[in-house]
Amino acid sequence: MKLPLLFSILAPVASFMNAPGAKFCASTHLNAENSRRGFLAISASAAAAALSIPQPSFAVSESDLVDVYFGVGCYWHIQHEFVETERKLLSRADNELTSRTGYAGGTATDKEGRVCYHNFKGVADYGKLGHGEAVGMRIPQTSIGDFAKEYFSLFTDKGERVDPGDRGGEYRSLLGLPGGANNAYYKEVVAAATAKGMTLELGKGNDPDTLGTKKIFVYDTAKFPFYQAEVYHQFHDDFQSKAYGKKYNNLADQAFEEGRVKITGCPDRV
Repeated sequence: MKLPLLFSILAPVASFMNAPGAKFCASTHLNAENSRRGFLAISASAAAAALSIPQPSFAVSESDLVDVYFGVGCYWHIQHEFVETERKLLSRADNELTSRTGYAGGTATDKEGRVCYHNFKGVADYGKLGHGEAVGMRIPQTSIGDFAKEYFSLFTDKGERVDPGDRGGEYRSLLGLPGGANNAYYKEVVAAATAKGMTLELGKGNDPDTLGTKKIFVYDTAKFPFYQAEVYHQFHDDFQSKAYGKKYNNLADQAFEEGRVKITGCPDRV
């Protein structure tokens, strides 16, 4: 079923807009269509554990692919940038894209294994669980250095995120690699950070905001896995750029239909 058809059975819930503790990107520019908290707060029965990123369909040896994630501020903008990076560096087509918004860096889930965006029902709130916003993807291990360079290019010349209005540990700068600092290609990440005048620090989980520190927390993906965000938050316009257009937004429909984006069990639009 296409997502637009699903929307027709959902009615806006005004009270959800005032969900306790909710934060969102560039709050002064929200409208009813784009609000990150404007989707219906429904209960979902499916439990969501840490969702591994689906294997892309193009011919790359499974042993060459690894799950990684990067985060700096609002994940809407970061997803778009890594979608473009997948296209540029790996020549991936729309049905091969693996970049998904999600949460990482916390030490807990709810009892059903869920990590969710702020919601009116208070279900598995990612901020309260110590997670930060991130974008997860599945890439060749040998591409980690190149993706790290792209990641550090997303910071300003002063080493800050482009949306400093978003505050709190939910928006901290973070990255996750298999093995963390022990990854074979970690030295390339260090080089990219150094070139930007930034430092890397091993994350302990539930770490604080990095705004003003030029610091990035590094996590081992085995200890701090990536949890896919709700369908609502995939391929979404942000407030740092002009609208990306319907073709980009519709990638959420395609990814959902093809199984690259899953139902998480969190309050969502599906």
